[in-house]
Amino acid sequence: MRRPFALVVLCAVVLLLAGCQAPTASPETESSNVDLTPSEPATDYGSNDSAPKAPATDRLGYENGYWYNESLSVTTEDGLNESERAAVVARTMARVERIRGLEFEETVPVSVVSRAEYRNSTGGGETGDSLRRFDNVKFEALFFIGEDRDSIAVQNSNRGESVLGYYSSQRGEIVIVSDSETPTISRSTLAHELVHALQDQQFGLESDARTRDQVQGRNGVVEGDAVAVTQAYTDRCGEAWRCIDRPAQSGGGGGGGDRHFGINFMQYFPYSDGPGLIGDLRERGDWGAVNDAYNNYPDGAAEVTYPERYPEWEPESVSLADRSSDDWERVRPSTDRDRPDYAVVGPSAIAGSMAYTIADDYNESSVVQTRDVINYEDGSLDSDDPYNYDLPATDGWQGGRMHVYESGDETAYVWKTTWASEADAREFADAWTAVIAHWGGTRTAEGHWIIAEDSPYTDAVSVRVDGQTVTVVNAPTADELGEVHDA
Repeated sequence: MRRPFALVVLCAVVLLLAGCQAPTASPETESSNVDLTPSEPATDYGSNDSAPKAPATDRLGYENGYWYNESLSVTTEDGLNESERAAVVARTMARVERIRGLEFEETVPVSVVSRAEYRNSTGGGETGDSLRRFDNVKFEALFFIGEDRDSIAVQNSNRGESVLGYYSSQRGEIVIVSDSETPTISRSTLAHELVHALQDQQFGLESDARTRDQVQGRNGVVEGDAVAVTQAYTDRCGEAWRCIDRPAQSGGGGGGGDRHFGINFMQYFPYSDGPGLIGDLRERGDWGAVNDAYNNYPDGAAEVTYPERYPEWEPESVSLADRSSDDWERVRPSTDRDRPDYAVVGPSAIAGSMAYTIADDYNESSVVQTRDVINYEDGSLDSDDPYNYDLPATDGWQGGRMHVYESGDETAYVWKTTWASEADAREFADAWTAVIAHWGGTRTAEGHWIIAEDSPYTDAVSVRVDGQTVTVVNAPTADELGEVHDA
């Protein structure tokens, strides 16, 4: 693959996918009228014998027999046996409580699976034809996945190589994905997923987000919270807390394989920009303001990238009339699942499309420069905030709507976006035509774009600007553009 920086970035940036729910268990306690909560920073107690006794009632910083700053006698070179794993999980729960200021209501079971086992489980269930076709066209419209590949299969493969752990609502447990022959538990992965369990127990993680951009807004809070707590945990290791050293070749580094930089960039959005939103909320009202955000999620990615817009900003509702000929029919995936029959492609996805032009192996040109989308600190990748989504061509996004069409085996789409100003609309249109040109597009005398036959995206595309609105129309040929959307 050209420009090997992308491989370096993908090794440093890892997707952590969240879930919901946890079962119950009760820690044993001893009666006492004395506040036994240890102070912080504290000296490690060295063993359970020298630690304070169990409190009369469960309290922050104590879980299942372990205080947050107790030392643990475990070995990691040969993995963790059942008792060691229980101790590590209990102390990590206590530490997450201590940082977040919220109490676990139930114990969270944790299991470890191999990378191969996880890959085999990411195939998902049956997918209806209309949903698969709709998804294929949406990812084609973003210039992520060409017509010759199945978008759902690519996403599943990408996820199988990237995920380090997840919190499953169906099974009520955390699953850690390990690449080691002697599986251990990554400290940061365990803490991150335990935050999701705590969120679910305290607030519930149900959401009415139905479009990708709505999900990005919601996950800005959920993932940003988890990343912020995990960062605070890591910062205390070696200072206030003694933490378990990971073995030299422990699991959790990701499985290599065929990772898609553009999709990773888009999906990593809430992990990269979410912590900034959490920091802004804490400046307004500490963790209480973060707690309140679970009752009022951001409406989209814009409020996460630009926290000053939260909670007043609202996306515009974009209307898009069906003006196709009888030869073209709308693809409506809502018949397969409870989802709208249109897509909302927001600023984080657009930024991902632009960023992908510096990492794909089709064209040496790029729409943005590496330092436009990759954050560096003192010459090194900023591991706390690796990606930049605040691009001039995306910051004026106000709303959008995409319709997908089919005619026999052929597909097409109409994508309409609205912007904060006419200048913002023009800036996006100029950037998007540069993306089209990157993928082999040539402008015709009529003003359309014809994408070369050797490109994964061979088609005709029209980009029209009307005041604050930009409409992108795609069809197999230039003659069919008007049939798909006759202006």
